[in-house]
Amino acid sequence: MPASYLSLSPVGAPKRAIVKVSKEVEVKRFLSRLLAVPVVLTLMASYAAAQAPEAKAPETPPDENAPAAISNKDWKANNDNLAAARASGDIAWMLTSTALVLFMVPGLALFYGGMVRRKNVLATMMQSMVCLAVVGVYWIVIGYCLAFGQSQGGWIGWSPDKLLFLAGVKPDENLAGLNIPIYLHVMFQGMFAIITPALISGAIAERIRFGPYLLFVLLWVTLVYCPLAHWVWAMNWWGDITVDGELKAAGTAMVGYLGKEGALDFAGGTVVHIAAGLSGLAAILVLRKRLGYPEHAFHPNSMVLTVLGAGMLWFGWFGFNGGSAVSSNSLAVSAFAATQAAAAAAAVSWTVAEWLHKGKPTALGWASGVVAGLVAVTPAAGFVPMWGGLAIGLIAGVVCYVAVCWKAKLGYDDSLDAFGVHGVGGFLGALLTGVFCYKFVNGAGADGWIAAGTSTQFMIQLKAAALSAVFGFVVTLVLAKIVDDMFGLITDAKSETDGLDRTEHGEVGFDLGLALESVAASDHQPSEPRSAAVPPNGHKGFSVVVDGASTSELMDTWSGLCQSGNGPPSPEFKAVYPYMTLVEGNRFFFRGGDPTAISQNMQSLFQQRMKRPEVQTHVE
Repeated sequence: MPASYLSLSPVGAPKRAIVKVSKEVEVKRFLSRLLAVPVVLTLMASYAAAQAPEAKAPETPPDENAPAAISNKDWKANNDNLAAARASGDIAWMLTSTALVLFMVPGLALFYGGMVRRKNVLATMMQSMVCLAVVGVYWIVIGYCLAFGQSQGGWIGWSPDKLLFLAGVKPDENLAGLNIPIYLHVMFQGMFAIITPALISGAIAERIRFGPYLLFVLLWVTLVYCPLAHWVWAMNWWGDITVDGELKAAGTAMVGYLGKEGALDFAGGTVVHIAAGLSGLAAILVLRKRLGYPEHAFHPNSMVLTVLGAGMLWFGWFGFNGGSAVSSNSLAVSAFAATQAAAAAAAVSWTVAEWLHKGKPTALGWASGVVAGLVAVTPAAGFVPMWGGLAIGLIAGVVCYVAVCWKAKLGYDDSLDAFGVHGVGGFLGALLTGVFCYKFVNGAGADGWIAAGTSTQFMIQLKAAALSAVFGFVVTLVLAKIVDDMFGLITDAKSETDGLDRTEHGEVGFDLGLALESVAASDHQPSEPRSAAVPPNGHKGFSVVVDGASTSELMDTWSGLCQSGNGPPSPEFKAVYPYMTLVEGNRFFFRGGDPTAISQNMQSLFQQRMKRPEVQTHVE
């Protein structure tokens, strides 16, 4: 028995020798056992299922009053009734799933809207909600035709006679191989096309103009989303095809480039999240940062909205993943269960990681963890058992938290962490699908690294994820640059300072009374914060300029000085702090006090704190 186990011995029994094991070895053993638990449980369940004797119906004496065997006609009628019942169930579930995915859009609007400053809340929510209208129309006109029409070499779809404006589709015409009408498939897939560009807006929030954004969305759906959707999900719905010399009936074979390669993406890890996350990163690199980033903190206006939005996203995601089974069956249940497990696990792991790292768990961290888990399980939901969803969520919560923390170190301005959560989480989920997938969950899938003992499916997933990331990044990099140069995707400095609610939409999100950030500069309010030349109390205003250090270093140092510590503040700090009114770059503004003494105290403060005698100050 291992030394780390406890054994119960009778009183008076001789004590056994205790084998001392180093802490590192014990930790490794604990982790290896912990990771082995889900695998062992799955193997035991599979073995038990294989060894279980086939259930036999109890023998009953013949019933003299039993009716005679049914006729072929009655048998056919019963089968027809059963098929009709199944079709009705499938249609009901897919209608519900479509509505659930639509419900995610206002959820995303609230999730993003709560994280921005109050002056931008309405503009940020509009960037999500407007996609329901603009992409909703585009999808019916041509989007569905491009994504799921007759395959053109596996790269794009095109069936103009039938699918442009859906002019050749009858309302009761079913999609080949499925029990649902084509109209319903159009609506369900259209919700995915709607929410994907809305995700990108989170990366560049608080600094883009509404009109050019609409143009960007339409071009992006055409050039990025529709091709990717065809590569991954398109099937031979419009006719029989021959694959490797074998005739495949309509609706039974993948025809897109990545689908034919065997890439698994149940509900949009590559098509939705990798594409949106990497496209957001490309737009970030093309467009300028928000004014004041990263020197100044940008505080969310309402965590209540963000947490409510996260809850709506969680609720709607059951339709996102469960509906991707395109049927009301056990596969939909499996995807539903994996979705719940991953979201819960990621919320726990993100919260714990933040708690250990920063000392306190935050509502924003919990909400971000939920979304990270949902993102990561999206490609895997219909291919992994429930414990696989749990494992994916636990891993995703920590990995996405680290990615978001590295944002400040790398210096890119991902306003609402679209890349850190959707880009990183989607890529991670695509790879982990190749680790945890099992054919006993979905016969159309494959056995992953754990089940098969080989990395074959993992490498297919890596190829699909990398290709989707590169494609989305490069096309968006060019597209965002062209739209910005020609139409001005990024707003001007004055409009950003006033707030996009006012400058883009002429209204405010919350009319809670006058506040500087919700009143336009044209209403005789200053467009930028500034110190008063003659303060209200009559004291003279002046500024102290600090030289010899970068702006970011000065801000970090001053923020540290303002934090409460173990001891009382220094005399120099107490001599300057009561008179300070504003900080702009390396310029500190004051009202009252002796300018010379304050300048000297400021110099002493920064020299001592930074241990840099070259730091100098002067009064202006």
